[in-house]
Amino acid sequence: MEKGLRADARRNRDLIVAAAQELFLEQGVDVPLEEVARRAGVGVGTLYRRFPDRDALLRAVGEETLRRLAGLAETARREEPDAWHALCRFLRGAVALRVGVLAAKLDPHLHQRIRAGADLHEIRQRVIAAVLAMIEQARADGVLRADVGPGDFALLMTLNVYTPPGMHDEQAMGRVVEIVLAGLRADAESPLPGAPLGEDDLRRYTAVRLPPTE
Repeated sequence: MEKGLRADARRNRDLIVAAAQELFLEQGVDVPLEEVARRAGVGVGTLYRRFPDRDALLRAVGEETLRRLAGLAETARREEPDAWHALCRFLRGAVALRVGVLAAKLDPHLHQRIRAGADLHEIRQRVIAAVLAMIEQARADGVLRADVGPGDFALLMTLNVYTPPGMHDEQAMGRVVEIVLAGLRADAESPLPGAPLGEDDLRRYTAVRLPPTE
């Protein structure tokens, strides 16, 4: 995120990023940048002064999404009574951000560049640290099933659901998330196929490099 901006410049930047995120989700990442400026209520020149090209704007949207994920995880840990409720709150919030929808609309190579950006390393580490802490505690409390690993939560964070005609997106997503959460509890009876995805999978998914082994 840019530092040292005046208050009006910061406000315009935030409006542009919010409008871009909405339009990328609604129409895809090829939406005309003039439409982004209109949605943000700023001039096209203002948009291009902050973001010289589409890739710069996409990176800003990716950074803001990661920051919101980190904020969701840390707030959930701080405010919820235990790790299980914190995990549930975090996953509900992550799905509501529609991270999976945005990732699906990005060109795969551009998505990889955004994920691997060194300037986003600190934010990714915050997300990972919070998620790992919640998982470890929820498992120690005997609430989270043992055959679910950190990498599985990375998949759930990007959950994307097709909404059938006549049903609101929020209704469809909310129902699926609650079904998923019920299946994560330790008292769930049905075994899961395959092996749980571990911490390495979570780190690879968020493009955080592991230190070399000795």
